[in-house]
Amino acid sequence: MARPVARPSESAPDGARRRRWEPGFVLDIRALIGPLRHGRGDPTCRIDDDGVVWRVCSTPAGPATTRIRRIGTEVVADAWGDGAEWALEGLPALLGAEDDDEGFVGHHPLVADARRRMPGLRLGATGGVWDVLFAAILEQKVTGTEAHRSWRELCRRFGAAAPGPAPHGMRVPPTPRETRAIPDWEWHKAGVDSARRRAILASATVAHRLEKAVELRGAEGRALLRKIPGIGVWTAAEVAQRAWGDPDAVSVGDFHIPSTVGYALVGRKLDDAGMLEVLACYAPQRQRAVRYIEASGFRRPRFGPRYSPRDFREM
Repeated sequence: MARPVARPSESAPDGARRRRWEPGFVLDIRALIGPLRHGRGDPTCRIDDDGVVWRVCSTPAGPATTRIRRIGTEVVADAWGDGAEWALEGLPALLGAEDDDEGFVGHHPLVADARRRMPGLRLGATGGVWDVLFAAILEQKVTGTEAHRSWRELCRRFGAAAPGPAPHGMRVPPTPRETRAIPDWEWHKAGVDSARRRAILASATVAHRLEKAVELRGAEGRALLRKIPGIGVWTAAEVAQRAWGDPDAVSVGDFHIPSTVGYALVGRKLDDAGMLEVLACYAPQRQRAVRYIEASGFRRPRFGPRYSPRDFREM
């Protein structure tokens, strides 16, 4: 594989900083950004019809808006805001340059076939914990529809406007300080129950310490996150997958994944223990196998009515 080529950032129109990057490998930007997008109306992430990605995030240096495009063989990223340089420096990792699938073997035919068909499937890394942790806690024990609605409302009401010429309505996720200042009734108005609110506020109090999880990585990084009351195995895995591209962090406790893995690999429903047993042959890259299953297009059989979203605002 050719070594990815990166150039230093440079000045660009509209007061932006620009970085050009030639990946040197098959790159699927939509697939890499997809796990960071919280529904179609996410005010922090948009992908237009031309495949241009607009992403707003918080960084240690401040907020940043990044526009990511493919121009020929290059990826061209423009960034605005105090965190622009930080965001551009992390661009290759965000797009999977640090992902290493050395030693991965598709033991099951479905996984092997998905890997062959999708050479651009890689695990990206945001390099930051807070934004993905906030969103992951909102997704605890509720439907995606419920979590995405809460994320949209909290970002729109309490996050700052995206720096630079971002599309209308884009917002920065609330910072830990802004999050701690949200009144109790506003959490209820956004459909967030007391258990998730407490977990988010506990995380916001020590958010600066939790960023160390990216340096620790792996099981040690996930263990640091789990020191916070309300953050369990599932939430820590969801953050690890996105913040540092953890290839072994399986979302144990997920409502759908054990059944999907079970039907895909052994033709029957599995619980968490059964899923981990089936995935054991992929360690230390079990999450990579799950991603191939999810991306393969496989759909497990559906039995009975679908789980209906609840509206915590009416409780």
